[in-house]
Amino acid sequence: MALSANEQVRYWGIGLVLVLVAMWLLGNVLLPFITGMTIAYFLDPVADRLERAGASRALATTLITLTAMLVILLLVIVLGPLLVKQTAAFVTALPEYVSQFQKFISTRFPEFFDETSAVRQGLGTLVEFIRSKGGELANAVLASAFTIVDVAIFIVVAPVVAFYMLLDWDRMVATIDSWVPRDHLETVRYLARQVDNVLAGFVRGQLTVCAILGTFYAVALMAVGLQFGIVVGLIAGLLTFIPYVGSIIGGALSIGLALFQFWDTPIWIAAVLAIFIAGQMIEGNFLTPKLVGRSVGLHPVWLMFALSAFGSFMGFTGMLIAVPVAACLGVFFRFGVGQYLDGRLYKGLADEEQADG
Repeated sequence: MALSANEQVRYWGIGLVLVLVAMWLLGNVLLPFITGMTIAYFLDPVADRLERAGASRALATTLITLTAMLVILLLVIVLGPLLVKQTAAFVTALPEYVSQFQKFISTRFPEFFDETSAVRQGLGTLVEFIRSKGGELANAVLASAFTIVDVAIFIVVAPVVAFYMLLDWDRMVATIDSWVPRDHLETVRYLARQVDNVLAGFVRGQLTVCAILGTFYAVALMAVGLQFGIVVGLIAGLLTFIPYVGSIIGGALSIGLALFQFWDTPIWIAAVLAIFIAGQMIEGNFLTPKLVGRSVGLHPVWLMFALSAFGSFMGFTGMLIAVPVAACLGVFFRFGVGQYLDGRLYKGLADEEQADG
């Protein structure tokens, strides 16, 4: 006996609530599995192409896994020591930069640095705090990073999960498809295709944009001689995933460093500013339209809200699933609006009477 629409909504609603509660309770326990599933999703098209070229699924998965591990190992070997060195040097030099800023302000605007001025007292306290706590702060940041992105996740658990997910991806999709209620099979398949198109268009494209911009900023800032250029460039590229945040934070950091380093040679300050302007022009006029596309349906405001909401709800794991969930909700919302515009609630009875007449 078929279930009524109200009963179906009730059962699906209960299932959704149970999934959300389980995800909230498990939290970071799910992180290696979500990470492995995400990697498998990104690499599945590559495996499909290798299969079409004549390789078995097992051989294609093995080749992709070995290649990915080799690339990651090379990046760690080449960039790891340099990033650690520049990050430590930046934390060490930060008190000096604050002192130079204080001297500059006191020279140009002495009225702000009267003995009883709150500005002077605040900056003095900040400098002393950074000098006394700079090393502890750096160690805490590194410790937090290794807690969130635990070494075992990426060296052991996540690659293993990704390997088996990639190996059985097509089989899992077919199995899930066989579980879909037959009355709604075509609708669910349509929605799944729409979600896949959004994720493929946005996530894969946006990650490519981040990689290109991060490399461009790092190389360009190093070329003009900016200290810590690699760290700033990679931070700006990574944060490009969040609309406007990467360009704002990266630009502020690089221009602030350039003001201290190239104060006597304004041409290099202008060069750093030109690098970020060029990066934004390249991103907005070429990279994003070509690699991400205009029709993915994820508005920047909606994306930032999803990242903030899921980040506060589930921490790093929440941020990892924020974009897929936002894409799904966007597809479902547009589908619901379409159903509403085609339904009686929107058109009313007059439309049906006119059609019957």
